[in-house]
Order: sequence, then C-alpha cells, then structure tokens
Amino acid sequence: MKLGGRRESTNVDDRRRSGGAKAGMGIGGVLLIAAITYFTSGGNLGQAINAGFQAATSSGTTTTQSYTPTAQEEELAKFTSQILAGTEDVWTDQFQKMGKTYHAPKLVMFHGAVNSACGSASSSTGPFYCSGDQTVYIDLEFFTTMKAQFGTAGDFAYAYVIAHEVGHHVQNELGILGQAHQQMSRSSKTQSNQISVRLELQADFLAGVWAFQDNKMFNSLEAGDIDEGLAIAARIGDDYLQKQAQGYAVPETFNHGTSEQRSRWLKKGATGAGISEANKAFELPYEQL
Repeated sequence: MKLGGRRESTNVDDRRRSGGAKAGMGIGGVLLIAAITYFTSGGNLGQAINAGFQAATSSGTTTTQSYTPTAQEEELAKFTSQILAGTEDVWTDQFQKMGKTYHAPKLVMFHGAVNSACGSASSSTGPFYCSGDQTVYIDLEFFTTMKAQFGTAGDFAYAYVIAHEVGHHVQNELGILGQAHQQMSRSSKTQSNQISVRLELQADFLAGVWAFQDNKMFNSLEAGDIDEGLAIAARIGDDYLQKQAQGYAVPETFNHGTSEQRSRWLKKGATGAGISEANKAFELPYEQL
C-alpha cells in the first residue's frame, strides 16, 4: 500500500510500554482454551478471551513487565494508525452520504494482555472489537504470528485485519450489531452461530468497501494488495481453522464463515459494491451466503 504522507489517527491509545500480564501457562495454552471456548460459545468473543486469560492466570503466577517495542513494531504502529485514519476518512464520508454522522472508534495497542469492557484479553486471542467501549484492541505482535501461522503477510493483509474490526464498529454505529446480539440471545446455538456468520461476512464486506473507497480517495492500493487480503481471508475461515486444529470441520459450529465465503465477501466490497449491498448479508438465505 502507498501511505506516504498520510496522516495518523488521534484516536490511538498506545499502552504497549506499560507491559502486560505474563501468565505461567504460556501463550499456547491461552490460545487453545480461547479457541475451544470460542467455537463452543456461539462466537461470544468476550467470553472466549476471558476464559482463556483467566485459565492462564489461574495456572501460574502473573507479573507485570515493562516492554520496549522494536523498531519494526514502531513502523507497524505508525502503519496501524494511518490505516485507522483512513477508515475514519472513508466512513465519515460514507455516513455523510447516508445523512448520518460517524463516530470513530478508539484503537488500543497493547502488549501481552489488556482489560476491556468485554473482559480481560491476552495477545494470543488476536485483534478484537469491543462494543462495550467502542474500541478496537490489537497486540501488534499478532502480525508476526499471522505470518508464521498462516504463511501469508503484507501490508494490505494487515490493513484488512484492522478494517474488519472497524467494520464491526460500523455495524455498531448502524445499530446492526446490537440487533444481531439481541437475536442471538433469543436463538438456539445453531441459529446464533448463523447470525454470527452473517455479522462476520458483513464485516469482511465492509473491510472491502473501505479498501475500495480509500483507494478512490488516496490512490493507496498497489498491484497484489487485494490478493494479499484474499489470501489471509481464506486462511481464517472456520472450515480451514477447524481442519487445521482437529482434522475435520463441523459446519453447524461455524461462526465466522468458510474460507470461500470470507474471501468472496471481502472481494465483493473491494471491487466496488456499494455499502447498501451490505444488507444482503442478512437478507440472503443462509445457504446462499
């Protein structure tokens, strides 16, 4: 991506140097517990990250350590701030066209662990959006982990991750997230998972809309950027992750969508579909998503 001269967001809260909780269980254990909880809790991220973190801290002593970011991480911090600023510019413009006002989210950069209105989280759970405090949380080491675990990286792949979480904030601003959560609370586990899939695919679509509009505003995309995003989207589909973890997929437990679905909805937004098309994530029969 071409970000030279682009502004950085003023809505960033950098908590990295204050350190984070280091639990005796280790990052792998937290990831495993959080993943199991996430797949069995109907996509309740707050519950998943809290369970993983609490299990880790209860299995060993917890200490707080100071942290000094590397030069590479500082570059990622600047990049993240610029991408967040880009989402602010795009969504402010898009909301104005709808006759609405966009209230930008905050973004917290942390290292190790963090407290949010959705509960305590460790870095191993990855980036997440908490509607309770309208904030995106991210440990920048996730990008290094993403490259190691999924074998794909690149600045647009990283931007997609950020834009997806901001997409959940857009849903929150439009009232979609709250309505969906209310429906999930009244639904069976299978139905709740399906609503979660619709939310996640819509957030992928909104990330694509951001990319398309950001490029129109700033000529920010380079050859291969969209392919980077599609590659990572394909590696975070429920079917792919479940097969990697247990050797087989259980469709009724999907709460983010398949690799094919996630890639397709991201591409739909990134190739020019208007924001009104986002409604189809909830209008189409589930089998046609």
